[in-house]
Amino acid sequence: MSAGFSATGATARREPGPAGDHLVLEWEGQDETLPHLLIVGHHDTVWPVGTLADWPVTEQDGLLSGPGVVDMKGGLAILEGAFALLADLGQRPHRAVRLVVVSDEEVGSPDGRRLVERQLRGAAAVLGLEPPHPDGRLKTARRGSTRVRLTVTGREAHAGNDAHDGVSAVDELVDQLVVVRGLAGQPGTELNAGRISGGSRANVVAGRAEAELGLRFSTVEAQRRTLDNLARLTALRPGARVRTEVLSSRPAWPERTGNPLLRHVRSLAAVLGQQLDGGPAGGAGDTNLPGSRGLPTLDGFGAVGAGAHARHEHIRLDQLAPRIALLAALLAVPLPRLRDRTEG
Repeated sequence: MSAGFSATGATARREPGPAGDHLVLEWEGQDETLPHLLIVGHHDTVWPVGTLADWPVTEQDGLLSGPGVVDMKGGLAILEGAFALLADLGQRPHRAVRLVVVSDEEVGSPDGRRLVERQLRGAAAVLGLEPPHPDGRLKTARRGSTRVRLTVTGREAHAGNDAHDGVSAVDELVDQLVVVRGLAGQPGTELNAGRISGGSRANVVAGRAEAELGLRFSTVEAQRRTLDNLARLTALRPGARVRTEVLSSRPAWPERTGNPLLRHVRSLAAVLGQQLDGGPAGGAGDTNLPGSRGLPTLDGFGAVGAGAHARHEHIRLDQLAPRIALLAALLAVPLPRLRDRTEG
């Protein structure tokens, strides 16, 4: 990626991270006095090493299928194509452009978030390279997302001879999850118990158990309320201990009226013969952060397709060129005023 983007005129640097190197790139603009345009993306996928062995990238009937093609290798390829197009035309972007490609987005950007946050200062607008809605619409808002680890410690004992001396962490965790389901049943909150583990043997009272929970929030208030309730969980049986740990958290990015950035992109699309609109999305991503802070933000500039995180993941090849053209135009054309004077 570094070589490909550098060939289009970018300066690139690697930023080490626990999940692998992040990449930060910058292109000079025609007018260096203007605030920069920030673009965010990620090079990690949800697929484990070895997936390509039984699911190789294939092209058939106008579709490209493979692990991570839509989320979001396609978006990175489209952006490289847009800068390559500008370079072929002898043009530079109208203003400086910065791109942050993190290595840990699929687990909530626990380390990559710092790089995104560092580049937000002074940004005129933020674009995301995640895939659009399946019909091609851009993403104008996102729900908040938090990963929580619930850890229970009990006391091991022989399950036949000394069961009364043990405290089952598995039983405690099961009961806690029933409580958590009730807490997460509040308006604006959704819960997915994504992973559960615990115990060692069938004849040993479990001394430890844990669950990793995925929570989605429609509003900042729902997020705050639910996380506060989870932090106050206490053991339901004597001798057990319960600990709640937030692994990663993204704030809700609410829908905003007006949206001059979307209007601008729609007008550029119309000039290119494209019909384009936008709407809120259920998933979360790195654009949650700038969107939650009121920065002009749009996501979904990646490849049109479907099946993210599923075995039918694919992109439409006939939509790659229109997306490249749209991004190239957005980079080359001056941005309009995107904030009211009262917003600074």
